[in-house]
Amino acid sequence: MSAPPAPLVGAVLAAGGSRRLGRPKQLLSLHGRPLLQHVLAAADAGGLDRVVLVLGAAADEVEAAIAPLPGTRVVRNAAWAEGQASSLRAAIGAMPADAGGMVVLLGDQPTVRPEAVRAVTAAAVAGAAPIVRAGYRDGPGHPVAIARALWPRLAALEGDLGARELIRADPALAATVAVDGPAPPDVDTEEDYAQLVDGAASPAG
Repeated sequence: MSAPPAPLVGAVLAAGGSRRLGRPKQLLSLHGRPLLQHVLAAADAGGLDRVVLVLGAAADEVEAAIAPLPGTRVVRNAAWAEGQASSLRAAIGAMPADAGGMVVLLGDQPTVRPEAVRAVTAAAVAGAAPIVRAGYRDGPGHPVAIARALWPRLAALEGDLGARELIRADPALAATVAVDGPAPPDVDTEEDYAQLVDGAASPAG
């Protein structure tokens, strides 16, 4: 009998400085909860019972405002200003020894859905490819599952780069799993936030 696949662990990247917004976007309110709380809830509802949450800018304020779910490990990225690659390194450094890969979610995408997390995780566990990303009707996006074997290559990146750079260098590394609906948008500006709130308040939202 073959051994079961190693479990996947979530990595929620929420260290950014919100420069375009001018205030911590992790703490903007949606349905009475911080945006970041929605991402953590989606990870949990999507079956990730262990999550590494990477904080950076305004870390004290953000950590005080959220309610980490059981199984969440909070780590701080002192080099957050260097870009996403530094947060990925922080996440990798905090991963448990038994993790077979990590499922990356972005802390400024509060509309990411649990079914997207489940679909990406299932495809990665089934061995679809070393990198598995959600494929929405408007293109690929997060969550993105990255096998442990690729972590050294991921950790070697610099600046605001992530799995997309590994895929660009070697497209054969990646598979895309279909997820219904649009990709979850980033919340980078006041306009983005206003559109998010308007959409959440509308009958269709």
